[in-house]
Amino acid sequence: MTIAPEKTDVKVQLRLADGWFTVCDLTLLTPGRGVAALLPDGSQAALFLDRAGRLYAIDNRDPFGGAAVLSRGLTGSHQGRPFVASPLLKQRFDLANGQCLDDEAVRITAYEVRAA
Repeated sequence: MTIAPEKTDVKVQLRLADGWFTVCDLTLLTPGRGVAALLPDGSQAALFLDRAGRLYAIDNRDPFGGAAVLSRGLTGSHQGRPFVASPLLKQRFDLANGQCLDDEAVRITAYEVRAA
């Protein structure tokens, strides 16, 4: 989803099993940097706003190292696919669908995200 970051009353929401969950104000996101958010079930999501204004949300837990650190990873793109590289072992995860770009057998949760 592409949004206009200059709007100040816009909330970032994730679709969870029981509906949309408001995570934070859009103004708290900085393009190219991640933010961790605590979800109602105690898990965490990593939120990203890219420089083109698109929002992404994935599981914050690195499946290789087990720590909740993906929000602190470096963002980039590979063959047109936006990714975050884990700060632990540097595996890259597609921000749109959670697929690990370095190990086809690994995928993390990617959340539907919107600005409302």
